[in-house]
Amino acid sequence: MIIRETQDTFTMIRQNDHAHVSGETIKQFNQNLLKSADLFDDFVYAAHQHDRSWIGLDETPVWNDRDQIPFTFSDYPLLPKLAFYKIGLDEIGEVNLYAALLCSLHFCSFFSKSRNRDCLNFLQEEAKRQRVIRQQLPKLDEELLTQHFHLLQLSDNLSLYFCLNKPGVAKQNEHPWFKHGFKNTKSFHPGNHPLLAVWVNEQEVTFNTYPFETDFHVSLPYKEVDKRAIRKMGIAAAYEESKLEEHTIFIRK
Repeated sequence: MIIRETQDTFTMIRQNDHAHVSGETIKQFNQNLLKSADLFDDFVYAAHQHDRSWIGLDETPVWNDRDQIPFTFSDYPLLPKLAFYKIGLDEIGEVNLYAALLCSLHFCSFFSKSRNRDCLNFLQEEAKRQRVIRQQLPKLDEELLTQHFHLLQLSDNLSLYFCLNKPGVAKQNEHPWFKHGFKNTKSFHPGNHPLLAVWVNEQEVTFNTYPFETDFHVSLPYKEVDKRAIRKMGIAAAYEESKLEEHTIFIRK
C-alpha cells in the first residue's frame, strides 16, 4: 500500500493500481530515445505487472502499531513481502519471460546493499531465475535490456511521484525522493541535467525535458480513509467501507 497522510485521513493507493499507472505512463515513452523498439511491448507488460505481488497483501491493510499508520510498501514486514515478491515473479514468468527478467532485476535492486540473511537468500534465488531466463532467451541485447531496466525503474518512480506528492505541490515541498529529479535515466536521457517533473496545478504535470511522444492522461484510483473511522472500527473495516475514488492527471509538454 502507498500512503499519504493528512491531519484527518490517510490517502491509500494499492500497489497494483500504482503499477498500472506506471505502465500507462511509460507506454507513451518516446521510443526514439531507446536503442531500438524491440521488445517494447514486453517491457510495458513488465511495467504494468511489476507490483502484482502486492495484490494479496493489499487486500487487507495492516496497522503499524509503532508508527500509528498503516504499513506501507517501504516498511511492510520483510518475510511476507519477499514471499509475495517470489509469487508475483512466478506469475509474470508464466506469461512473459522477458518481463519476469526485468521485474526480477528491479526487485533485486531494492536489496543490493542489504546484508540481511533473508534478503541475501532472495537475491541468490533471483540470480538463479535470471540465469535460467537468460538461457531461454539466448539472443538478448544486453544494452537494450539495461535501457529497459532503467526505464522500468523510471516508470515506477513516475507513478510514485503521482502517488506520494499532494497534487499541485510546489517543487520545494515535494517528496524528497523527487525534488532533484529521477535517477538512472542516463542510458536514454543523456546530458548534464536530470529529468525533472513539476506539478503545474492539481491536475497537470510537466517535465523539464519531455520524454513522451504526446500529451496524455492517467487515472489513479485511491481511497481517502478517515482516521476517526480507523479508531472506531479498525483499519481493515475502515478501508473496506471507504469509497474508491479516482484522480485524473494530465501529462503535458
